[in-house]
Order: sequence, then structure tokens, then C-alpha cells
Amino acid sequence: MKQQRPDTARSLADGLKLHRHPMRAHDRVRTVITLRPGTRVRFSTNRFHDTWHVLSDDHGARLLARLLWGLSYQARPGTVVLIDRPFLRPTPFDADPADPIVLVPGWCTTLDEQSARTLKSRLPLANPAGTVRWRSFGLDRTLEPVTLDAWWDTWWDRHRHRPDSGDVTRRAGLLVLTTDTPDQARAWALQAARLDTANAYGTDHAYLAGYDGEIQIFRRFGPMVNVAVQARAQVLSDAEAPTDPDELRAAVWDEAEIVRGEGHLRIRVFRDGNWTLGYQAADILARADVHSLEDLATVGAVETYRRLRATGVHGLCPRMLWAMEGALIHRDWRSVPIERRRELLAELGEEPSRPRPRRRSRSGRIPHRHRATAPRMFRTD
Repeated sequence: MKQQRPDTARSLADGLKLHRHPMRAHDRVRTVITLRPGTRVRFSTNRFHDTWHVLSDDHGARLLARLLWGLSYQARPGTVVLIDRPFLRPTPFDADPADPIVLVPGWCTTLDEQSARTLKSRLPLANPAGTVRWRSFGLDRTLEPVTLDAWWDTWWDRHRHRPDSGDVTRRAGLLVLTTDTPDQARAWALQAARLDTANAYGTDHAYLAGYDGEIQIFRRFGPMVNVAVQARAQVLSDAEAPTDPDELRAAVWDEAEIVRGEGHLRIRVFRDGNWTLGYQAADILARADVHSLEDLATVGAVETYRRLRATGVHGLCPRMLWAMEGALIHRDWRSVPIERRRELLAELGEEPSRPRPRRRSRSGRIPHRHRATAPRMFRTD
């Protein structure tokens, strides 16, 4: 099987080389297009808040855009695009295994439950019949700012009174993304191409098929996966590791924060049927004579922080202040609004630090015009 050359392993150019696998004696899917081994890209999948997610980083979003745009020109019935191992990683939250991803041009190909089951039974695919050049005519030109704005205005005028069609669902262990028309495939491609993690949160997302599906990318996707894998291994190494999937995920989330060195930021946790202080947070807050969430609410986040600073807690930083405030308002510390953070610093008598320069977007990436004001968190209290 031909490998992608190292100098083109991260290529996103028009004419990307992909492998073609004919599916003989198959009623619906006749050709499967896959990435060539050696392509440097990683994806994951999960389901959260009743939405199926395709997870990756900026590079993965750009490659997904290229695949969807090229698929919009597909007119040969029975052709699908498959993203399978080794391009799948465990989820960056709890290291659950990811499902293979299938892109389906719904106007000329049908992938029902039976066809999905048959395709899944033949994975992993090997010995391709040949290499194809994946053409994505017009994508680079459309991504130019003036052209992109005009394209979106035209598309919106045409579709604003129609529900977002298409389908994102799991069939026979495959995450299937089906677009109903070529125009919709190009719209999904542009949504993916416009994603950019060069923002204060390091993440970005776009919905597909209403709210049934979502592409979500993270600036530190790779490190997040590594932390989750390490945390899951440590949880499973315990003789009393939970067997219930939901309990296991919760245990991995807790362990991941310890692996990242953020265990002390878990101020408010649900344990033994009650909301209480996290173990590491309790040890630190005891130095400020705060022994419960009720004590924290009485003393307040700012005064508690002052007490901690007076005791000389090693490594104390404003994130602890955000975490205490988040515990009081039942939010994750990362989602405490910027304005509220400034107010807390003002109460503390400190000047807000100057923000770091915004990371420049890579060539060809257009910043999202309608950026979300807060990140979608993968877990909340």
C-alpha cells in the first residue's frame, strides 16, 4: 500500500492523493475513498448533549473541508469517503474509542443500516485498487474574503427559509455525515474551513444538520488526547475502577485534571450525593479557614484568595480566583466571563494583565465572522 510522502503528509492542496477501494458484491456502496497511510491528521468522535461531534484541530478541519468540497462534485452513485484508523484517536475528554467517519453524498448514494453494517464488517480496508486525485475546484478562491462573503450572502438568501437538511447519525458503529445536495456539501465544507482556534478559548465549532451534528476543534487537540489516555489508564489500573460507563468517564475527567495539574481548581464536585469541595481544593482552602462551600460563599472568592496569598500558597494564580467564583455561580472556571474576571481583580486591587497577542491565523484561514461568545464546555457541574 502506497504511503503519503513525508513532504506531503500535511498537504491541503487541491488534487490531494487518496486511495480508492472498490466494494464488490455490494448493493449500495461501490467505491470507498480513504486517506493514504502517512497522512498527518487525527480525528475523534463522541456524543454529548444529544449531538454527534467530529473532533479535531485546525488542520483536521481544513482537511475535512477539502473532502466535503470535493465530495460536492461527486456524481457517480455508490461513492463514499471513509476516515478510519489510523486517523482516529480516542476522545480528548475521557479517551473513549472513536467511531469511523463516513461522508455520504446523499443525492447519489444511500448508506442505510444494512449497508453500514456491511461496510463496517470489512474494516479495516487494505489493498486499494489505486490512487485518485481529489479535486476541490473553487474552494481556495471561495475562501478569499470578498468571495466568501458574497457566497454566504447568496447561499443565505437561497436557504434562510429552509431548515438545515442533511443527516448526522450513527449507523452500525459508523458516524455517518450525509449531505442532501452538492450545495449543502459545499456549505458544510466552508463551515469547517472557517473554524479557527486563534481565539481566547482555543476552540471553535460549527453545527451540522441543525443541532444533530457538530464539528468541534481544539488548538491543543493532541495534548488533550494524551492527557485523557493517561488519565484513563490510571483510573483503570485501580482494582476498584468503576465499570459503569458514565461513572468511568466522570472518574477519567477527575483524573485528567490531576494529570494536567489542575486538580486544585475543582472547587465544587458532586460526591456521595452532595455538592462538596474537591479533595485537592479542600486541602488548599483549609489554609484560608474555608472548609466547605458554605464557608466559601460566606467569605467570598476575593477574600479567600487574599487569605491564601497571605499564607504563601505556592503557585497561586488568578485561575484559583476564577475557580472559586465559578464554584459560587455553578460554572466551570474557564467559562467565568472576562468582564467578571476584571471585576474580581479590581476588588482584589490588582490591574488586569495585558492580554497576550492574538495568534496570527495561518495563510488561507478566514476568521469566523460570528464567533461564539463562550466555548462549549464538554462538562459542566
